Amino acid sequence: MDNAGAGDRPAGGRLTRSETNVDVRRAADRANTRGSWLDSRHSFSFGRHYDPGNTSFGLLLANNDVVLRPGAGFDTHPHRDMEIITWVLQGSLVHQDSTGRSGVIYPGLAQRLSAGSGVLHSEKNDAWRLLGGAAHDEPVHFVQMWVAPDESGVVPGYEQLEIEGDLLAGRLLTVASGMARYAGASAIGIHQRAAALHAARLQPGQSIELPDAPYLHLFVPRGSVHLEATGPLDTGDAARLTSAGGRRVTAAEAAEVLVWEMHANLRLSTATAGPRAGTGRCMDR
Repeated sequence: MDNAGAGDRPAGGRLTRSETNVDVRRAADRANTRGSWLDSRHSFSFGRHYDPGNTSFGLLLANNDVVLRPGAGFDTHPHRDMEIITWVLQGSLVHQDSTGRSGVIYPGLAQRLSAGSGVLHSEKNDAWRLLGGAAHDEPVHFVQMWVAPDESGVVPGYEQLEIEGDLLAGRLLTVASGMARYAGASAIGIHQRAAALHAARLQPGQSIELPDAPYLHLFVPRGSVHLEATGPLDTGDAARLTSAGGRRVTAAEAAEVLVWEMHANLRLSTATAGPRAGTGRCMDR
């Protein structure tokens, strides 16, 4: 771990380059919501799993690593004022919402739901019911990430784009962004001008360089990598970097990484904001 941490920031919230910190969070330390049809591991406080010291990092409020059994999923439930990005690793996930959008999300498809003024949606592992054909027996494994928008009450929206081919290049690809610097380069947009999500699929020995930003969240949903000046990160591990960008990430084996680049942070008051206050969440994930 580098020297100063988040608690050493000045009152105004601005960081100096000396206040670097790399906080490694291991997979086994995540909270777990588990049932006969669901296995969900949470990087931050979520649902009944509430830790006032772990509610967010930068602008990221949720990083849920989820597996759903065939035919199972989340029935219709509400959200508001949240940018929700879903990244499927294996299988297929059916999305349906109150804006009339429905579709199947699969590996290599970037997908975003802007909850805005309020939206209802469901997510299930039952593509055969939408597309026809025989039921399948494959679980769906996905990561769902929630980022606070920079404007409340926007019109709810949905966007998706196929990026599978670009992912095979072994470089850091901008998946979702509201930042001006990635205008035209991002696969999909989000309502947050200070954040961007990048992804890479790496073969052993391949490496990427992390962006230079005040806040970076590096998550390894599968495989194993080495983070420069920190050490190994295995499947399910994460690193929260404060003013510590520019480091290289090298694959020790075939791996996939998700990197949030953030240029602002979210100060949640634990006195007024309980678990997921303001998101309209009605059930555990």
